[in-house]
Amino acid sequence: MTFNGKTIFVTGGAGFIGSAVIRHLLDETDAFIVNIDKLTYASNLHSIPRATPERYMLAKQDICNAPALRTLFERYQPQAVMHLAAESHVDRSIDGPGEFVQTNIVGTFTLLQEALRHFRQTPEPRRRAFRFLHVSTDEVFGSLGPEGLFTETSPYAPNSPYSASKASSDHLVRAWFETYELPAVITNCSNNYGPYHFPEKLIPHMIIKGLQEERLPVYGDGQNVRDWLYVEDHARALHLVLEHGRVGETYNVGGRNERSNLRVVELICSVLDRLQPKPSGPRKRLISFVADRPGHDRRYAIDASKLERELGWGARETFESGLEQTVKWYLANEAWWQAIQRKGYEASRIGLGGTAPQAQHFNET
Repeated sequence: MTFNGKTIFVTGGAGFIGSAVIRHLLDETDAFIVNIDKLTYASNLHSIPRATPERYMLAKQDICNAPALRTLFERYQPQAVMHLAAESHVDRSIDGPGEFVQTNIVGTFTLLQEALRHFRQTPEPRRRAFRFLHVSTDEVFGSLGPEGLFTETSPYAPNSPYSASKASSDHLVRAWFETYELPAVITNCSNNYGPYHFPEKLIPHMIIKGLQEERLPVYGDGQNVRDWLYVEDHARALHLVLEHGRVGETYNVGGRNERSNLRVVELICSVLDRLQPKPSGPRKRLISFVADRPGHDRRYAIDASKLERELGWGARETFESGLEQTVKWYLANEAWWQAIQRKGYEASRIGLGGTAPQAQHFNET
């Protein structure tokens, strides 16, 4: 086991990827985890079922609150910060970009300042071991053509308010490393999927709608391509980067699983038809096409060669094996997602840039 006797801060640990990271750290390390999360609509503490007071503490705080962060740093003296707290829904960023600027940019700045204060006050040799891991997205690179892959040196070209805010946070982290020598590392990941994924995102949205035999709305012509990464593979990658990544470096994390949105929905239908067939027939009949998202990037694809080569990471799940596990999880955990629906989760279409609302919405990431 690793990180014995160490404390790790995980921001956004009640979110989808953050909770997967915490589950992984609780299972695979001896670290004490402090989960810093303001518990927004997409947070769910039931996504961390194995948390115990001996290894885990929730701090319900906003990362924009500098005094509260300072208190946490002074009390727990972490050896590492894994920064995953972010507003992440592209459609919501189109309708309300201010919240994304506040959390993703101002929040990252505030966290960096308090981490730097803590780092400078930390005595050696603990100071040499401190790490700040910033978890970002491939969307900062913009849209690829039909060929090629994003690498760590790809130019930034964000096209949505969400991706612009994440690009800004990446630049802040890089600047705090270069200017103030904060020992930081950045990762940029492709689209995650897996258990505990909030229902507004593409794969859980389609699984749940398919189970209920409701219309399956696909944006545009359905040919937008994403590279899919099973969330537990991502959590393993972040653990490796935190422990062995080179300070000041960026590592891309991708599953080498490119699929068009339409193909993803068709595969979900096929798995559901096999695991829970309906007398009314195959679920592909439920697929419909709706107005595209403004500024919808056509294709993302990650080259994870650097991570694979330097740290020995590799995705364990293919898209088909990961999707099978994901669908089975939603079938076996209806109580988890039905509780979200009972809380009044609104599934009306958003992110149309001021046009009239439609029946459903989803986000790929």
